[in-house]
Amino acid sequence: MYVCLCEGVTDGQIREAIYEGCCSYRDVRNTLGVASQCGKCACLAKQVVRETLNNVQISQAATAYPASFTAA
Repeated sequence: MYVCLCEGVTDGQIREAIYEGCCSYRDVRNTLGVASQCGKCACLAKQVVRETLNNVQISQAATAYPASFTAA
């Protein structure tokens, strides 16, 4: 879905920017130009960033402690 109509930025593009290294809303804004025109998309863009960063943290925490298997 489009988050920023002025710049034509979708939620998928925001997620991809985070997966490629953006670590904050500010990074996403500087990279994609979100909320740089009218600013009406700022709340939704921040929400997408927050949710995506939380998902990344959860997935990293899950892989930080790999299951250990013992031979039977």
